[in-house]
Amino acid sequence: MGGAVRVAGGVVAGALAATGVLHAVWAVTPWPLRTPEEFADAVVGAGEGVPPARACLVVAGALGAGAYLVGAEAGVLPAVGPGRLRRAGVRTVAGVLLARGMAGPVVYGRVSGRSERFRRLNVRYYSPLCVALGAGAAAVTRAGSGRRPQ
Repeated sequence: MGGAVRVAGGVVAGALAATGVLHAVWAVTPWPLRTPEEFADAVVGAGEGVPPARACLVVAGALGAGAYLVGAEAGVLPAVGPGRLRRAGVRTVAGVLLARGMAGPVVYGRVSGRSERFRRLNVRYYSPLCVALGAGAAAVTRAGSGRRPQ
């Protein structure tokens, strides 16, 4: 796998891992925001507080799994298990992130009932980040698609 794809995979894996850690933190606190209400306004766009701890931990786990899959497929983490399953996992990660990023402004648009602050942050940061991470994951899986199955 080329050096640029390896670097991209490492960056994507690192960003997914960091985002996973942030979601785990949200299981116990609204940090870096001050109050649960401020969190709901900026991060969720609706409701009155941080989602239930279990939901935060499920998302944290999914992000951690995605980080591992992308990092392993890019060659920056040790690969465990069948390569075809790992590649399928990376394709899933890429697809979910790209779908969230591309659909985010539409799904969470003006008619969604989400707060203005969330919609603004979603268009500026959340959706573009998902598109960038999804494109990086897609580049990793595309670069690996020509290799022999492990």
